[in-house]
Formats: sequence, structure tokens, C-alpha cells
Amino acid sequence: MTWSAADIPDQHGRIAVVTGANGGLGLETARQLAAKGAHVVMAVRNQKKAAAAVDEIRASVPDAALELVALDLASQASVRAAAEQIMAAHKSIDLLINNAGVMGIPEAKTADGFEMQLGVDHLGHWSLTALLLPALLRTPGARIVTVTSTAHHMGRAISPANPHLHGRYRPWRAYGQAKLANFHFGLGLQRELENAGVSTASLIAHPGLSNTDLQAVSVQQTGGGTSQRFFLFLARRSGMSAADGALSQLRAATDPAAKGGEFYGPRFVNSGPPVRKPVVRRLGLDKAIAALWEVSERETGIAIDVRAAAAA
Repeated sequence: MTWSAADIPDQHGRIAVVTGANGGLGLETARQLAAKGAHVVMAVRNQKKAAAAVDEIRASVPDAALELVALDLASQASVRAAAEQIMAAHKSIDLLINNAGVMGIPEAKTADGFEMQLGVDHLGHWSLTALLLPALLRTPGARIVTVTSTAHHMGRAISPANPHLHGRYRPWRAYGQAKLANFHFGLGLQRELENAGVSTASLIAHPGLSNTDLQAVSVQQTGGGTSQRFFLFLARRSGMSAADGALSQLRAATDPAAKGGEFYGPRFVNSGPPVRKPVVRRLGLDKAIAALWEVSERETGIAIDVRAAAAA
């Protein structure tokens, strides 16, 4: 049976935090959750674009409950400030959708000196998740959905010796590493939650090839590199709409039958309705997750301690 936005259960009374909710997949995720009655915290960097996104959602969902929070995932200080603001406003959180990201850009550093793609796509979300964990654990059946990509198949597991690819940087090498980090983070987090015996679940999702502004931004930031222009052309020519691309993460977040540790994506690899996908690349998985935890804790100075967060 095909799953669509019509299958999203009623979300009234639920708090959903969506990163990158001012465009593309994040905007469509926020729109659908708001349409079903959720209070959506739109955690975004560009506040002008965010204000326009709020107006766009309310044009189709007049009673949408929306809240803007400034979040720059390229700054750990911004992540801490955003988490503090969200926690002050909401004692419990039902959904955290780690959606925002950058793709295939030239080598750059975050405010904290991290390689930009790893810093934004993974390390920023690592810290945000850790800091919001107490509110998630207060909510029975809360879910954390981390958005990866089919590009995780071309990524290599993070190396604690050189996580920022000094002297080895290539835009797609870094992107593949970052998206594989998302994959390993979602699975590793589920293990931590299970070991602590809590009901909060961690799932992963990928949107397939979706025609969003991610490709256009990549082209702008690279000056129009060949591979970036190719993916932009492909997305515009054959990619799914952002609304269809967002369905995988929406299903992972809201389908009552979905379970922690599951992976959702389009049926036909990069297109089609959202279905549960097999978790492959299990060889070396334990080692890769352990390395990711080591790097993430070391770089951010923040540990994910589920039992301590539950006690808090």
C-alpha cells in the first residue's frame, strides 16, 4: 500500500522540532506536521527566509502553530543557544527531525574549525540532539529522525585520526562521509536508547533525488562545478518534488508502525513512495559507530548520555 501525507496521524498536542524548516524538505515537513495539528519549532539559520516560510505555510494552513528559533548548525554556540531557548519553552518534545544540511561545497570551516559538511550535517545535529534529549525522554514514544542520503553509500566511515579530511578534502568525499555519519548516528543512537531502556526511538530516512534548493545552493557555492551542475540538472529533470521527497522522513516520524532503528526511503532507490529499507553495510558497523562517538564527543565536548539525560 502506498503511504502519503494523508496517512499522517493527528498531531494535535505534539511538539516537533525541525531543522532547516525554511526551505526544501524541511519546509514541506513543517507544513505537513502543522497541517496535522503539531506545534512546529522551525529551527533555522536564515531568519528572513524563515519568516517567508512561515507566511507560505500559513497561506495553506491558516491556523498553523509555528515558532521560529535561530539555529546555525555551523556554530556550536548557536546550537547551545537554540537548545536552551527550545528547552525553556518546551518541557517535552515529541519529534526532532535532523533535516538541515549542506552538500558538495568547496572546503570550508565552521565557526569551531570543523570541516563544514561534517560540522553542519552531523556535529551540529549531534549537539542539538544531546541537548534536547531530556525533553525528548520526558515524552513517551518520542522520535528522533536523522536525514541521510543515498550518498552515504559512497562515504567512508569517519577516521578519528583525520575526521576533517585535512589534505584529503574533496567535496563529494566530504559529503559522503557526512551522510554516512548521519546513518551511523541514527543507528548508534537507537542502540544507546535501547540500552537505557527508554521508549524514545531513533530512525533514519533519505529523500532520494528531490528537486530542492540544496542542489542550487551547491552550484552557487562551487561556482558551478561540473558535478554540482550535473546533480542540479538531474534533480530538475527527474527529481521528485520536495513534498514527495519529504515523505520518507515524515513516515519515519509519524507512522505508528515505524520502530526505532528502521530506515525509510523511496521505494525505487531515488524515487517513489516511502517504504522501509534494509539496513546494509553492517560489516564493520560497530567499529564505525564507536569511531563516530569518539570523534563527536571529542570535537563538540558534548556526550550523549541517555541515562543522565533521563535523570535530568
